[in-house]
Amino acid sequence: MLLADAQLYVCTDARRDRGDFESFLDAAFSGGVDIIQLRDKQIEAAEELELLEVLRAVAERHGKLWAVNDRADIALLSGAPVFHVGQKDLPLRAIRRVVDQSVLVGLSTNSPELVDTAIAHAQSPESSAQARLDYFCTGPLWATPTKPGRAAVGLGIVEHAARRTREALEAGLSPLPWFAIGGIDHTNVAQVVEAGASRVVVVRAVTDADDPADAAARLRAELPQPAPAAPRP
Repeated sequence: MLLADAQLYVCTDARRDRGDFESFLDAAFSGGVDIIQLRDKQIEAAEELELLEVLRAVAERHGKLWAVNDRADIALLSGAPVFHVGQKDLPLRAIRRVVDQSVLVGLSTNSPELVDTAIAHAQSPESSAQARLDYFCTGPLWATPTKPGRAAVGLGIVEHAARRTREALEAGLSPLPWFAIGGIDHTNVAQVVEAGASRVVVVRAVTDADDPADAAARLRAELPQPAPAAPRP
C-alpha cells in the first residue's frame, strides 16, 4: 500500500518563478518523495487542473501518490488519489459525498486534542466508509511562511502522537499513518525523528533546494521505518 509506506510528503506551489514545475516533480520523486501536493493559493481552478494533469503524469510514471489541497471539486475533477483538508474545511462526511471512496483523505491537526480526535475517529466502530479518515498531519512544529499567522506548536505534539500510536499498537489496534509538519528541514529533522515521527511533510527543504532530488534523498535517509498503518476498510 503506497500510503502505508509513505514517509516523505512535499507541498509545492506552481513554481511560476522558476518555470520548472514538471522537472521539479520528476526530481523530487526520483529523490524519494512519496507524495507531492500542489498547494498554491494564487492560481485559478482551470490552471490548477492543468497543473494537476502534469502532476498526475509524473506521479504515475514514478508509481507515487499525488494530492489536492482544500477543494473537493478539484480533487474530484482531477481524479486525485489523495485529498487533504484542514480543520475549517469540509467535514469528512461531506467530503465522502463528493470524492470517490477510493480517495485517501488526510486531515490537519494542531493540538493534542485534535490528534486524539483523529485517532479516535479512525478506530471508532461508527466510522464508516462515508466518513473514513486515512491519515493526519500534525503541526506546525516551527513557524513557517507557508502558514502565515499560524502559531508553532513545538515538538510536544509529535511526542504525543507517537505515544498515542504506541498505545494503539499495544492495544492490538492499527493506528493511522501520521506526518509531522511545519518548518522541517535538514537542520532539525533529526529532532523530529527523536521526538517520535517517522513521516514528515516538508516544503522549502525540497522546493528551495538547488538539487531537489539530493535534498529529498538526504531527508528520506533520516527517517526510520514507520509503525504499521491501519488497514483500509
